Amino acid sequence: MNAPDGSSHRAVVDADPPFEPVDEIATASRTSPDGGRTEVLRAPASPGPASEPSRDRARSLASKPSAADGVFRALSYSAGGITVAVMLAVGVFLSLRAGDALAVSGFSFLTEQKWSPETQTFGIAAVLFGTISIALVAMSISVPLALGTALLISEIVPGRVKSMLVSLVDLMAAVPSVVFGLWGVFFLQQNVIPVAQWISIYFGWIPIFAVTGPDGDQLTDASAFTSSAFIAGIVVSLMVVPTQTSVMREAFSQAPPGEREGALALGSTRWGMIRTVVLPFGRGGIIGGVMLGLGRALGETIAVYMIISPIFTINWQVLKTGSNSVSALIALRYGEASQFGLSALMAAGLVLFLITLVVNFTASSIVARSRSGAESEA
Repeated sequence: MNAPDGSSHRAVVDADPPFEPVDEIATASRTSPDGGRTEVLRAPASPGPASEPSRDRARSLASKPSAADGVFRALSYSAGGITVAVMLAVGVFLSLRAGDALAVSGFSFLTEQKWSPETQTFGIAAVLFGTISIALVAMSISVPLALGTALLISEIVPGRVKSMLVSLVDLMAAVPSVVFGLWGVFFLQQNVIPVAQWISIYFGWIPIFAVTGPDGDQLTDASAFTSSAFIAGIVVSLMVVPTQTSVMREAFSQAPPGEREGALALGSTRWGMIRTVVLPFGRGGIIGGVMLGLGRALGETIAVYMIISPIFTINWQVLKTGSNSVSALIALRYGEASQFGLSALMAAGLVLFLITLVVNFTASSIVARSRSGAESEA
């Protein structure tokens, strides 16, 4: 190529070096000493930190656990394992000790009403029916009371009164069972008998509320209403109310504030807000609280033992004298039982253990699911 002054100029470009992942190319030009040639020099920029292969790899986020984390993890696993092991050990112990009695009675252990291990005629049909009847009476009283108390604490009363009521409910849960039993025997029974008589007179056409003698005549004497499943159920209901109230109150308190405020902003009354927001959200907590209380009611011993008059026949009349429960049977016969009789009591305890285990596991799963908010409805 000819330059304007007639001299020839040629561009000399150095060959590019092999390709390297550099950020930019540095260029420079110079004039040759004879003034007739221009050289354009291109050189690669010095490799920067970005060109290092080690920087291209993803950084690992894994961390090495500290000694404190390892100790905490070990203690947590140990505590959980010990709890499960103790529960399994109780079940295995009851199963082994109950083997002799179950081998003799077989399936009739669940259908026989009499209890006479000495003559090898025994079963828990009557006591199991009494256990369930007392628990159902307790649930029919405790559930409305616990539900109302939980709504009162979580939705209506102000902060200071709320703290006082929570403390009173928790304190009620700490009262020993024997105190409830004494209160039921010496105070509640004599005051509830007139109520039981009134129910029998006006609602006796319902079979469970009738109180009749062997000939079918209606009984109205006060002695026919003492030591009944109805009285025992009232005492047990007051014992399980704190547990049910705590579970329901916790579920209600987790209702989303935005949904509460939205319902009120749309003109809803307080009851309307509770009905459309709080109760649907806390449905799982209500069911879980009821079942946890049911598990407690099925296994209550001392209070029931102090109140009822034990019988070994199925009594469909809950207001009438006479009932029984599995736990009360064990407490009543344990001291005088023979070796075989003790095995029969262990079999009764095994049945109660399995029932309460199923009830409590079901309740725990329902409560855990309700805490996730899956039960909320807008």
